[in-house]
Amino acid sequence: MQLRLLKRTIDALKIDGSDYVVWDTQLLGFGIRVSPNGRKTFLIQYRFHGKSKRVSLGKYGLVTVDEARKEAHKILGVLASGKNPSIAVQRHIKSPTLNEVAKRFLDEYVSVRLKPGTQANYNQILKCYVLPVLGKRKIIDIMRADVATLHLSLKHVPNQANRCVLVLSKIFNLCEEWGLREQSQNPCKHVQRYKENKRHRFLSKSELAHLWQTLDKVALEKTVSIHAVNAYKLLILTGCRLSEIQTLKWSFIRGNHVEFPDSKTGYKRLPLNDAAMTVLAQIPRLPENEYVICGEKARSYIVNLQKSWRRIRKQANLDDVRIHDLRHTFTSHAVMGGTPLALVSRLLGHSKITTTMRYAHLADAELAKASNGIGNQLIDI
Repeated sequence: MQLRLLKRTIDALKIDGSDYVVWDTQLLGFGIRVSPNGRKTFLIQYRFHGKSKRVSLGKYGLVTVDEARKEAHKILGVLASGKNPSIAVQRHIKSPTLNEVAKRFLDEYVSVRLKPGTQANYNQILKCYVLPVLGKRKIIDIMRADVATLHLSLKHVPNQANRCVLVLSKIFNLCEEWGLREQSQNPCKHVQRYKENKRHRFLSKSELAHLWQTLDKVALEKTVSIHAVNAYKLLILTGCRLSEIQTLKWSFIRGNHVEFPDSKTGYKRLPLNDAAMTVLAQIPRLPENEYVICGEKARSYIVNLQKSWRRIRKQANLDDVRIHDLRHTFTSHAVMGGTPLALVSRLLGHSKITTTMRYAHLADAELAKASNGIGNQLIDI
């Protein structure tokens, strides 16, 4: 029997007490077997080296006719290239889904090689954006068009869209190492990333003075934890990352230097300026707590600094300033003050000076200001 295999025609196939096959009129070798108990299973029949072969493509209901037809096309494509389709079929059957690979990726790579903050970020990207769309797909079936479609669907959040491609690219590179995909077949390659607008907010000297006054005020009024206040002050004075200040231990401080044994970029040793040393000297050491910025629980560091920061920035009329902008502020004033970018890069613990280069325009502004001053003097002569 031959029919154009569609959902409508398949649903209409009757059970007659015997096993029979209906062949598709459009794709040679593609058909569906109807068993005496009513089970309908897609199949593809082909000849390889003179021998006839039949391969099951999945049960109707679990697999749609379009999915089965697409798989049949793949098998016939392999056959046309002169290869044995049964090998490709077996490889496809054994291929894990992206959900399964993502679990291995998180267990064997992310949790072992990446910092806790990056681990949380990768988990969120996979859980919220990638796996709901591609998770059930077999890793061997995901193509560049699939990644590009996912990327395009997130154009309203370009930064997150780019992070999705970055995480997926790493997964597919590892799949090649694990033998789950062919070499040099990463589907993320050539997916053009969106331009990201780098936020560059930093506090002026007057804004800094006002913020400092606000910090002293809330500390005096005890409306914000003194540990949180000291954390913000150290962020301003050191340019450290938030996680570095949160997890700072007294044992890391050696004289007028601080040594982070395992920062985002590995071991990092930084000098502490006099202002930072003054803040540290005013922080009381709590018994049995090794952390400088203590949390509410015994022997712990402060975990959430966002809630108190929202209260402080509102009181200081700095609603658009994020905690990370305090690090930007340290960097910006260092550059504007004439500190060479190479030194600023070391102070920030950047692994590459190119990361610090985005502040170079601030140095240009200071040079232009100096040049204008010189020009005005020359005109006055």
